[in-house]
Amino acid sequence: MSEPAADLTPASPEDLASVLAFALRFHGRRRTHDADEIMAEIVAKRLVEHLERAGFVVMKRSPAAGGAALGRGAGDGG
Repeated sequence: MSEPAADLTPASPEDLASVLAFALRFHGRRRTHDADEIMAEIVAKRLVEHLERAGFVVMKRSPAAGGAALGRGAGDGG
């Protein structure tokens, strides 16, 4: 396993739940029709709660400058 990057910070539970819900609703850029948006949010929140209880810490890199980072919600204060 490679060494962790120096710019990693703990991901917030809200950020992690958002990313997991997105992954449940989309496959790449194509929306999946087998995962309802509300169900994806519920599952994502429960996964985050379980990971926290199990002692996991999820790290993320600082957002790269550019449109892609802004599209993922970087800089929106949460």
